Amino acid sequence: MIQHLVLYPILIQVFLAVVLLFCWRRVHLQKVISVVGSFLSLGIAIWLFINTWNQGTLTIQAGNWEAPFGISFVSDTFAATLVLLTAISGLAVSVFSVGTILPARLKFGYLPIFHFLLLGLNGAFLTGDIFNLYVWFEVIIISSFVLITLGGEKAQLEGALKYFTLNIFASMIFLTAVAVLYGLTGSLNMADLSIKVAAIENRGLVEVTAILFLIGFGIKSALFPLYFWLPASYHTPPPAVSAIFGGLLTKVGVYALIRVFTLIFVGDVFLENVILTIAGLTLISGAIGALVQNNIVKIFSYLIICHIGYVILGLGLASELAIAGAIFYLIHDIIVKTNLFMISGLIYRIKGTFSIRDLGGLYAKYPLLSLLMVIPFFSLVGIPPLSGFWPKLALITESFKVDNYWLIAAVLFATFITFYLIAKIWSEVFWKEGKILPKLHNFRYFEKLKLEKKIQIVGPIVFLALVSLYIGFCAENIQQLALRVAKELLNNQHYIQAVLGNQL
Repeated sequence: MIQHLVLYPILIQVFLAVVLLFCWRRVHLQKVISVVGSFLSLGIAIWLFINTWNQGTLTIQAGNWEAPFGISFVSDTFAATLVLLTAISGLAVSVFSVGTILPARLKFGYLPIFHFLLLGLNGAFLTGDIFNLYVWFEVIIISSFVLITLGGEKAQLEGALKYFTLNIFASMIFLTAVAVLYGLTGSLNMADLSIKVAAIENRGLVEVTAILFLIGFGIKSALFPLYFWLPASYHTPPPAVSAIFGGLLTKVGVYALIRVFTLIFVGDVFLENVILTIAGLTLISGAIGALVQNNIVKIFSYLIICHIGYVILGLGLASELAIAGAIFYLIHDIIVKTNLFMISGLIYRIKGTFSIRDLGGLYAKYPLLSLLMVIPFFSLVGIPPLSGFWPKLALITESFKVDNYWLIAAVLFATFITFYLIAKIWSEVFWKEGKILPKLHNFRYFEKLKLEKKIQIVGPIVFLALVSLYIGFCAENIQQLALRVAKELLNNQHYIQAVLGNQL
């Protein structure tokens, strides 16, 4: 049955992770299995997306227990899109990992844990059960904690402590909110919760529960003011790990916010105003934090925070065009941020440092690579007609409609600061004359690598750059997708009917 296709993105990652565990010390075989499996995962994600697009929302009930009593897995257009983006980024980072992760780290289980992380991501996107969402979040936290500490360097352990502490705190709040919600409704199925929460007469208690979810997911999304764990930890692991973290990890929290506040807690003006305020402050604080950084990875880390504000802004505005803009930006941001952190890894391979002050001369020595890096840089800024331009236009337009000029100012401020930072990086890293730095002991610089290794490092960057170009130059296709997602989110009866069916 075609409904079983919903489970395939989860099952393929379980299979890959388990097989890789049995190849613990056979590093070369692990590399082959991971890359081939990532290609297969991409094929399954495309298959799921096509079937979801053509047939509508697909559902399957685990153990044949009918909803709302069993655990539902649901693939609507939103979930299928994020599973596809996970497969695209996962493939790129898998190949990049093969080319950049040290053999010692591979021998200690990097690739199995990497696929366990992708398992958690796919599970979170496809679950239709709020407690099951919590379980997938824990899979993600445990896997990411192992990845961030693998290697045992002091900076990694310090960053991991901050990352783990705040995310566990967020999970405690999330679990508390789930318990309160279950106490109010007697259900954990998100489609069923949509109906039962709307019927609760005590709206104050519903708002308190919603705020608990907002805090829990807000920490995981790195929203203002609980974002400080992200720049303190994302710069510490290898660039391949930072790439999957920067591209996808915080987006799980954003996904959860969008799903919960368009399905369960709907139409509350107070909550929408709170979300809009947080969005504006996230845009401003993330941009200011990036301004004072000298480490290129820390700059990108603060820009993750800043640009999440665009997505949350669309959620707060709550109109069809605004949510479509948020979805468009989410698609663009996952691809671009993954690519930027891989680019930082390439720059480190060339120069042996992340410090802007010590970088320089890249364009003179590597003009083609430098021009390749222009694509994600300009996409990030939103230079027309690249991918970052179109969703910002939609968000500014919708903010004008509600006369919310301070949010327009926040969007423009964040855009200007992003443009300034990218211009600064281009000037300092590429244009200025390069310094002669002391060579790192036993460090294999880019020019000393074999051709196969160079392809493994540059190939994923080219791949994601082409995806970014497609998003920008074929924006009408992405906008059509984003509008369909927005319509489904705002008219959630289709989701509810697909999950509950005859139980309604």
